[in-house]
Amino acid sequence: MDSLVLVAKERKEAGKAVARKLRNAGRLPAVMYNTKGEATMLDIDEVEFTKIWKVATPTTLINLDVDGKKSLAFIQDTEYDIKTDKNLHVDFHVIDESKKLKTMIKVQVSGSPVGVREGGVFETGVKEIEIECLPKDLPVRLVVDVSGLTLGASMAVKDIELPKGVKVLSDGDAVVAHVRSLK
Repeated sequence: MDSLVLVAKERKEAGKAVARKLRNAGRLPAVMYNTKGEATMLDIDEVEFTKIWKVATPTTLINLDVDGKKSLAFIQDTEYDIKTDKNLHVDFHVIDESKKLKTMIKVQVSGSPVGVREGGVFETGVKEIEIECLPKDLPVRLVVDVSGLTLGASMAVKDIELPKGVKVLSDGDAVVAHVRSLK
């Protein structure tokens, strides 16, 4: 797991005027929701958040440092202004590090299958699978190498090599990739 750290300050004031003042100062209004759903208003550096936001995936955990207190969190939602190319607001969801997570993760395929060079057509199947693991074991992404697929061969969910501690909850027989013959 990549260690992305974001420093934040707790804020007490809310409202449009406060948010506008923060944005004009290069800060970003944010809200952090704890495991009970309770909200804490935050103030984060807009440039630092944007650096993280550009590399983060939906399963990337961020070390959120709020006034010296550290928590693991997901970026739950962002409000983005396409005209100014800037984030306007962020919601973080803090997780319990001792409880297993159930989440959907995208499956990326890489490589050029042997079967395509033999005249076959490459087709993809499921685009994401459901997994369960502790937060420390959560992969940022799943990349599946399909270069070994021959003509008529397929790869199922059960064939995906997963990191230690990660369990698949999706159907193991679901097809991830297939090379079919044109005949």
